[in-house]
Amino acid sequence: MTVMTFEPSKPSVSLSDSARTFLTQKIKIKHAVGLCFSVKKSGCNGFKYVLDFIDKPSTEEHLVIINDDELKLYVTQEALPYVNGTEIDCVTEGLNKVIKFINPNSSAECGCGESFSV
Repeated sequence: MTVMTFEPSKPSVSLSDSARTFLTQKIKIKHAVGLCFSVKKSGCNGFKYVLDFIDKPSTEEHLVIINDDELKLYVTQEALPYVNGTEIDCVTEGLNKVIKFINPNSSAECGCGESFSV
């Protein structure tokens, strides 16, 4: 078992190449500035991942994790301890593309992968 510690000076959330391509396309379609990655209390394990399109990030509320010409990923300060170190991936399941979260802080996930506990 690997233990990761949260280092506020080095926040990290990464995107696989497939997730970067998929999310960049979605941001362009929605004419959004970027995506906000957060969590909310929900589901059978306590927390649910949330990815929202945003038009205007709040500097008090959002921390820029990825900032390039085509994709800006923000994480809420509140969510960072739960998602620090997470990799966001995009996989094809049947005819659908699905976002998957590989979170080293997660101690358990529900069967559908939508909720987690730490």
